[in-house]
Amino acid sequence: MAKRHRKQKQKRQFAVIGLGRFGGSVCRELHSMGHEVMAIDMNREKVEEYRPFSTHAMQADSTDERSLHSIGIRNFEHVVVAIGDNIQASILTTLVLKDEGVPHVWAKAQNHYHQKVLDKIGADVVVHPEFDMGKRIAHNIVSDKVIDFIDLSDDYSMIELRATSAVDGETLNTLHLRADYGITLIAIKDGQHMNVSPGPDEPIREGNILLVIGHNNDLERFEEKVL
Repeated sequence: MAKRHRKQKQKRQFAVIGLGRFGGSVCRELHSMGHEVMAIDMNREKVEEYRPFSTHAMQADSTDERSLHSIGIRNFEHVVVAIGDNIQASILTTLVLKDEGVPHVWAKAQNHYHQKVLDKIGADVVVHPEFDMGKRIAHNIVSDKVIDFIDLSDDYSMIELRATSAVDGETLNTLHLRADYGITLIAIKDGQHMNVSPGPDEPIREGNILLVIGHNNDLERFEEKVL
């Protein structure tokens, strides 16, 4: 049987630039997940609104290279550019972040042409979010094993996880998913093949995609302790 590895939840550092509906939603969710979040906006009222939902909240012009440099933006592994209607500010901010050496820049695009420009200037991920997509994006960027995250309700979700070597050769019987974690494995995807409702003795292989449903707390426990 493969060894189960206990992992201590790691705090990560994120910066969210632009505290509109999308940026605010990402900021709140990352903060609720226990991570360090710097919330940045030019509007002082927005900064004060999200101060309780961030580790640090700052009023700053993100298009000013000196301003971002002075707050140590290059120390953040992930920065989300969630600027609303000002496409020029979004593009300039993304340029500054890449020039500063930020490794992972997620940028919100207003339209197809905006996306093309963001792609050209080096944004690592470009998204077209709706208001309720903030939570989904937050979960995706936090874990390298979570491929997709879909809210079913306030407490229950369905996620796609990439199986690691820790569960290679395990089955539903040996993992005790329902008994130990209270979650349900709906399907196992191996390349183009999708095995829906896998049997109790169906082996899981490293690299398989697991489609799992359950309470958010139980899903998090499974990811941390098993994967």
